Parts: sequence; C-alpha cells; structure tokens
Amino acid sequence: MSVLAIGVDERVTLPFPPIVFGLIAAVVFLALALVVWSYRDVANRHPQKSAQFAQTHDVHGHADRTGADH
Repeated sequence: MSVLAIGVDERVTLPFPPIVFGLIAAVVFLALALVVWSYRDVANRHPQKSAQFAQTHDVHGHADRTGADH
C-alpha cells in the first residue's frame, strides 16, 4: 500500500517582496483619502443656495440642523 503526499514541501513564491504589498495598500489608501478630502465643504460652495434651503426647510422652527436637540 502506498501513501499519497500532497504538496507538503512546496513553497509559494510572491511576485515581489512583502513590503511592496504594504506600499501598494498605502498608496491606494492615500488616493482614496484624497478623493474624500476633495469633497470637503461641498455644501457651502454656494452660500445663497444653502441659505435658501435653510429658510425653506426649517423643521419645527429649530435653527440647529444637526438634530442634537431632538
């Protein structure tokens, strides 16, 4: 009777050093952070529109739109 050994001694070789995987992840993270950062203050770019919205959508007479007082 023979015993079948399945790939016990095989090693996986990476296409490049492990640090490169971390660098790629960091670059992707920074690129996504740049996209998110580029959308900062978008609502306040047109103050006349945001002021008009605030006047027409005043819920329950509250000036605070954060909902912290509810």
